[in-house]
Amino acid sequence: MSYQQNNYYVSRRQQNWSRNQNTTRYTSAVKLGPVTHTILVALMVAVLGLIYLTQATRATGYDYEAQAIDSQIAELDQQKSELEIENARLTALETIRSSSVAREMTTPASTEYVNQ
Repeated sequence: MSYQQNNYYVSRRQQNWSRNQNTTRYTSAVKLGPVTHTILVALMVAVLGLIYLTQATRATGYDYEAQAIDSQIAELDQQKSELEIENARLTALETIRSSSVAREMTTPASTEYVNQ
């Protein structure tokens, strides 16, 4: 009996346990084989792949929204430049008509065109 107690004491000392630590070990009643481990790893890889795909498609969705907004901005910039040109043209014609040079001009008596 003393040999068994001494052996327990030595094995306990080799594991470097100190006071007030939980020294109880729990062993699982379920034993998994290599096929089960392979299946579990494959399932974890599949789940991680699905998570990656959902994140990638979410980023692609944001890319489509950003592209639509960019095209709308480009269209509005084009409309703005067209309106600026139209505003400059109308302002220039009004300025020319109301200028003193234009008021002093007379209409010609006859106009002739050259036909070739």
